[in-house]
Amino acid sequence: MKISRLKKITALAGAASLAVVASGCGGANAEPAGADNPITLTVTTFGQFGYDDLYAEYEEQNPGVTIEANNVDGSANARTDAFTKLAAGSGLSDVVAVEEGWLGSIMEVSDQFVDLNEHGAADIKDNWVDWKFEQGTDPEGRVIGYGTDIGPQALCFNGDLFEAAGLPTDREEVAELFGGDDATWETYFDLGRQYNEATGKAWYDQSSFVWNSMVNQMDEGYYTADGELNIEGNEKMRAQFDLLAAGTADGLSANQKQFDWGNGKAFVDGSFAVHVCPAWMLGTIQEQLESAGGGPETGWDVADVFPGGASNWGGAFLSVPATSERPAEAAALAAWLTAPEQQVKQSAAANNFPSTLEAQAEIVETAKPNELFNDAPYGEIFASRAEGVIAQFKGPDDSVIQENVFAPALKMLDNGTGTADEAWDEAVTLLNDLVVNN
Repeated sequence: MKISRLKKITALAGAASLAVVASGCGGANAEPAGADNPITLTVTTFGQFGYDDLYAEYEEQNPGVTIEANNVDGSANARTDAFTKLAAGSGLSDVVAVEEGWLGSIMEVSDQFVDLNEHGAADIKDNWVDWKFEQGTDPEGRVIGYGTDIGPQALCFNGDLFEAAGLPTDREEVAELFGGDDATWETYFDLGRQYNEATGKAWYDQSSFVWNSMVNQMDEGYYTADGELNIEGNEKMRAQFDLLAAGTADGLSANQKQFDWGNGKAFVDGSFAVHVCPAWMLGTIQEQLESAGGGPETGWDVADVFPGGASNWGGAFLSVPATSERPAEAAALAAWLTAPEQQVKQSAAANNFPSTLEAQAEIVETAKPNELFNDAPYGEIFASRAEGVIAQFKGPDDSVIQENVFAPALKMLDNGTGTADEAWDEAVTLLNDLVVNN
């Protein structure tokens, strides 16, 4: 086990270990579960996974199996939880959700996870889009994660706010406004300035999510494809940073707190007009609107367009830690939860987009319009946005760089406490302190 790496990531996350979830009963070679041999399987997810009904369905189909579910508040806390328990060598659930942003860190300790090839992964690999299955495979060919959702990006916009600014409100017209297939970030920021001049209000919620989207779109992000850091001296990345910094300096950021938005208030009070929307973000916005007492009347919609073209942000995997005392049963549960039929149900419950081909096709054919987003044809839009997506290589400290290196620097821009040069220099300083020199 690479304890130094585990300790470093745990320290960077800056949080204590969450409560330990009890492991399943019995040893690895115990008799199969059944009515006369009941077992418990533990599962840890984060955020909005939409699994509650699926757990009940699995228990009904598998007498003798009880699922104990633990959901961690957010990906960052889930990462802390996982690495704290990996470092301790105990406490992990039988099935653990892993977010794409910290999958690279998990790959550095992939020997601490069950090789799902030993439980039939090769027989079902064609379920997934090829790059998703490849993401869950380590350099030695061990499959350590079954893909859940993916995060093709579209653009959410508030039609009522657009109308007040004299902008079109029909989602197809909005897509053309941004440039359709030729949409660019330059157009995105120019429209933001037009909106700001007409209303005096911010365009986007905060800079960090926009930046994350811009970086995810590059052929190579924080790391090169061969695993080298790719930030200092990266002229293309710096140019994108300057483009964002200029927009924020012009008053386009609402300086919201990530994943908070004033407990959803900012989505109902006109604080900003557009939001970058990987498919799973619709579920997050739904939760925020519900928290703030908002609904379809708040004016949110989603358009089949994204600045700069195809982009993927996020998505997750289900993994089985080597500490599971029931690896075969845990692997079976992970395979069932990520099978196409279950991914369709998960998508309906969590407003995310599946990573299996059959589930994607069914959602396009049968998905109901999303009432909360002005009856947007959810399946068609995100299937369209998934075309051309190629997963970017994520290095071991990718999520650390996004959350602990660039997020603080971008906050300087949002707060108006630093220029583009000062914010970039702060990011480089943090990069060296937290990643390069550790």
